[in-house]
Amino acid sequence: MNSGKGMLAVVVVAILALVGSSSLFVVQEQQLALLLRLGEIVDADFKPGLHFKVPVIQDVVKFDKRIQTLDANPERFLTVEKKFVVVNSYAKWRIADVAQFFRSTRGSADATSRLLSARINAALRDEFGKRTVQEVVSGERTEIMATLARNANEQAADLGVEIVDVRIKQIDFSEDISENIYERMRTERHRVAAELRAQGAEAAERIQADADRQRVEIVSTAYRDAELLRGEGDAQAAETYARAFEKNAEFYSFWRSLTAYRDVFSDGGSMMVLDPDSEFFRYFKADGGR
Repeated sequence: MNSGKGMLAVVVVAILALVGSSSLFVVQEQQLALLLRLGEIVDADFKPGLHFKVPVIQDVVKFDKRIQTLDANPERFLTVEKKFVVVNSYAKWRIADVAQFFRSTRGSADATSRLLSARINAALRDEFGKRTVQEVVSGERTEIMATLARNANEQAADLGVEIVDVRIKQIDFSEDISENIYERMRTERHRVAAELRAQGAEAAERIQADADRQRVEIVSTAYRDAELLRGEGDAQAAETYARAFEKNAEFYSFWRSLTAYRDVFSDGGSMMVLDPDSEFFRYFKADGGR
């Protein structure tokens, strides 16, 4: 009998423990909680700590209240110039109204990403549609991001979400515009290269012309100096010959004749066609010559 009562007491305690544990839930510091009854929101204002619920009938859904990151896929937007740009962006967001967030997304991460992306893209489309390519690429990016965050936050209010920040990671042109830009860049580089080549060719012509002029001047100066030196040498030689002739004209004449004979017969030839009475053989025939 006592054994049966003991077993019953154990079962009762176990049931009470199970019911008690299913009636308690803990909300962490970084969490938001919703108390649902048959899928309807009963309470959404829970502070961190231990709380109670009715087992089976009521259920608790918890969400992270910290800042989340939405890394969106690149999207194409049209500028005021009717040119497409491809924008890669991301957003920082957090739950502001947990009850509204649950009603809008049912707590689904995919639904949240889809709805947030739609609102952020709408804000991006509005901002890029009011600006030129130059402004969105380099001119007003800081202002654009501040306006984007403000507008996106207003559009996401119905989701129970606060957009903390929107950042543009990269802005690129679509393929057709990029090709046109690259073609213009190539054309400009070719034009600059042709201009530099023309300037180089002009400089080379000037250098070549200056070198040719200097060469002509140097050769002319050298020829002039050579002629002057040759003239001075010929004058000195003539003067030397004249002094020698003045000292002994007959000997000088004889020595000149010998020099002529040596030059004529130096190549080994022995035949000459001359008049026998030529002055060339004067010393061959004269007694003084013998």
